[in-house]
Amino acid sequence: MDQKMKVYIWDMDETLILLKSLLDGTYAGAFNGSKNVQNGVNIGKLWENHILRVCDEYFFYEQIDSSNQPYLDALNQFDDGIDLSDYNFSADGFSPKIDAHNQRKLAYRHRVIAEKYRKGLHNILNQDLIKLWDTLYDMTDTYTDRWLSSARACLEQCAGQTRDITTSINSANAYGQFQHVNVLVTSGQLIPSLVKCLFFRLDKFITCDNVYSSWDVGKLQCFSWIKERFDGPNVQFCVIGDGWEECEAAESMRWPFVKVDLQPNSTHRFPGLTPGDLRHYFSIVYGTTDEDEGTAVVTQ
Repeated sequence: MDQKMKVYIWDMDETLILLKSLLDGTYAGAFNGSKNVQNGVNIGKLWENHILRVCDEYFFYEQIDSSNQPYLDALNQFDDGIDLSDYNFSADGFSPKIDAHNQRKLAYRHRVIAEKYRKGLHNILNQDLIKLWDTLYDMTDTYTDRWLSSARACLEQCAGQTRDITTSINSANAYGQFQHVNVLVTSGQLIPSLVKCLFFRLDKFITCDNVYSSWDVGKLQCFSWIKERFDGPNVQFCVIGDGWEECEAAESMRWPFVKVDLQPNSTHRFPGLTPGDLRHYFSIVYGTTDEDEGTAVVTQ
């Protein structure tokens, strides 16, 4: 049987997480005075400080911020696979100049970043920083009426369940397992976006090789790469985000688009949006299939 797959393509800011709208007050502003705007701004600034600090200290961002790539594997061809355990990244002469030597050095850094992402922040940060992180996450989740934890739960439900469907073909039993995969396409730079995934606890459900940055290339190009990577006769795609760019790109690809809305009375926000809602959008474009009776297993 041909493998069936649904690919969820998520935006980050003001979709899976809230940060920009905290900093500029638009999240609190949607509540017409019932939320303290300055509290949201202060929370956003704390996040900014933590994210930038970790980017610079552990993820080479200060070195490579002008060498953004659309995804971590973009320079794999330049990585010769040497052991990096004793490699001195501060003395290898890396510069943003585009040549084979610097591309190899950047590929080394991407390899280490991927390893750190897979290990998680608990293996990077000390206990004091982890405690601050946990406190800030809980504070933000409370201020946003559980936006963070609800979005994370939706992401988990989209990717984390397994169910086999038994069918009969010529009196023989065959088993088809449906696969769902979460992909992130963010308009931010790649390294800060990966660190955001870690800080906002999305890394269990979005692998580092499924994070794309449209910073330089645009979302339509990222969507095209994703289609090329996952496409097949039984693969379906759905885009979830709050912006015009992902909406237009989804329309160009003829994929369903779910627009996330900050307004408190909207159902297309968190809490509110559910995997059932997303299945509805899939069915509008692709029709209802027996897959909708099954659930999902994460694919790497």
